[in-house]
Amino acid sequence: MLNRALRTRARLPLTSSPAFRAISTSPIRFSKEEITRPAIDTPLSLWNFTEEENMLRETVRRFAEDVIGPKVSKMDEEELMDPEVIQGLFDNGLMGIETSADMGGSECSFTGAIIAVEELARVDASVAVLCDVHNTLVNTVLRLYGSKEIQEKWLPDLATKKVGSFCLSEPASGSDAFALQTTAKLDSSGDYYILNGSKMWISNSAEAETFLVFANVDPSKGYKGITCFIMSKDMGVEIAKKEKKLGIKASSTCLLNFDDVKIPKENIVGEIGKGYKIAIEILNEGRIGIAAQMIGLAQGAFDKSLTYAYQRKQFGKPVGEFQGMGFQFADVATEIEAARLLTYNAARLKEEGRTFTKEAAMAKYYASVVAQKATGNAIEWAGGQGFVREVGLEKYWRDSKIGAIYEGTSNIQLETIAKFLRKQYQT
Repeated sequence: MLNRALRTRARLPLTSSPAFRAISTSPIRFSKEEITRPAIDTPLSLWNFTEEENMLRETVRRFAEDVIGPKVSKMDEEELMDPEVIQGLFDNGLMGIETSADMGGSECSFTGAIIAVEELARVDASVAVLCDVHNTLVNTVLRLYGSKEIQEKWLPDLATKKVGSFCLSEPASGSDAFALQTTAKLDSSGDYYILNGSKMWISNSAEAETFLVFANVDPSKGYKGITCFIMSKDMGVEIAKKEKKLGIKASSTCLLNFDDVKIPKENIVGEIGKGYKIAIEILNEGRIGIAAQMIGLAQGAFDKSLTYAYQRKQFGKPVGEFQGMGFQFADVATEIEAARLLTYNAARLKEEGRTFTKEAAMAKYYASVVAQKATGNAIEWAGGQGFVREVGLEKYWRDSKIGAIYEGTSNIQLETIAKFLRKQYQT
């Protein structure tokens, strides 16, 4: 396990300014290249990472290939996350990537979390989304908006042993996330809120022990009554139904019911009525995580298919050596790289405290488009082998479809981008 070294290094403070990043060349990408031009004082490329980020990438890649890889097919067939995989995520420090070391976390950067999601998705997008939701949504909400008492009570377990779930969507509120009908009414004692309602399409819900639940404390105020609560499963979370899905089948997505659940008022995260603000801001970050998931699975399918294409011979030479195939490879490789750079750019903008909403929308939208194209082509490049389930290419294609749907559909991302363009160009 490398995470002891990772956590030791992670205790050193990371700066977010490009001018002060401690840069080490990525051994994965640049190990054989010689730098011949003299160093000049300009901004860094998007392929520069801190030493901690490089170590994290290497750790996750080894874990994904060695531990997750052999279990992917079985988890997909059984539609169940292997407990050993979840434990491995905790053991390798991947469930508290940005959480401070004194809370049991790895204290790495947001880009580090994005890198981890990307590398997990190269092997299994289901594991990637479990890690993504847990880190970029649940942990981040608590770090940014939770009181000191809430952070001290909940973050250590989330970093070391308990999966978290983010409960916003409902049967009547999908793209219109704030049309939710779950209510939380203050009881007569003033000490508790009584939660009633249901949530739908909730990721991690079968494995989770900690839940962030959004409910309206005053429906007459509309979205301004929405408030975020934190609760444990044993407080009354009912798993009503596990959805059967096209892809990411090992990732649990369940219907949850809340029937007169009592939540202490000290479990409010942030302020009363500020849940809508929390959700909007956190979903902008989460979209960068989904983009990372999409580029990871696109790269995984690409790698697997090209390996086969350069091994299988037809008409006396490897299939991949035919010009028609090579041009297709080049086209998809370029689009994956473009999506990756959009994603890394959005992540760095977020770290630097700059506006990133448009860039996050662009990254998520484009990465989902590229993922569907890359995985579909990967199946065709492998011919009959790509179509059979044993090889695993068809799983990448099935998994890719969700990228255009969750954490804001593609149309929602396009509308977000269009709003920024209207603001920029309308007079």
